Amino acid sequence: MTTNPTAQLVSRLHSTFVSLLNLAQSPLLLAIRLYWGYQFAQSGWGKLYRLAGVTDFFTSLGLPQPHLTAIFVSLVEFVGGILFALGLGSRLVSLILFINMTVAYWTADREAFSHILNDPGKFYAADPYTFWFAALIVLIFGPGQYALDAIVAAFLAPRPTPRSRTLVIS
Repeated sequence: MTTNPTAQLVSRLHSTFVSLLNLAQSPLLLAIRLYWGYQFAQSGWGKLYRLAGVTDFFTSLGLPQPHLTAIFVSLVEFVGGILFALGLGSRLVSLILFINMTVAYWTADREAFSHILNDPGKFYAADPYTFWFAALIVLIFGPGQYALDAIVAAFLAPRPTPRSRTLVIS
C-alpha cells in the first residue's frame, strides 16, 4: 500500500500546527485568569468600598436583603477574583463567579440576557458579558498548567511505592 506524499506532508503540517497551538493553551488561560481575576477582585473591592451605594442599587433592583446581598456579592468577586487569578480552586471558583455573573445579567440587565439567542449583540454588549465569558472559559477548560491547582494536584498525586523484594531460595 503506497501513501500519498502530499497527504503525509499535510498530515505532518497539521500535527505540527496543532502541537504549537496546544503549547499556547496554558499561557492563554494564565493571561485570562490574571487579567479577569484582577478585574473581579477590583470590582469586588470597589463594591466593598462603596457598600452603601451598592446596597441602594440592589434595593432598586428589588433583591432580598440588599445589604447582606451586597456584602456577599462583593466578597464573592473580591475573594473569588484573587483565587481565580492564582488558579486555586479554579473550577469551583469559576462556577461561583459564572453563577454570580448570570445573576447579575438576570437582575441588572435582564433585557440583554433575554436576547442571548435572538439578538446576541445586546447580550455581549452588556457589562457582565466579559466577566461571565472569562469564568465560563476557565470553568470548561480548567486553569491550565500555570496555576496553583496544578501544584496542588502534583503534590496530592499518589506516589509509587517501592516494591518489596522477596528473597527466593531455591
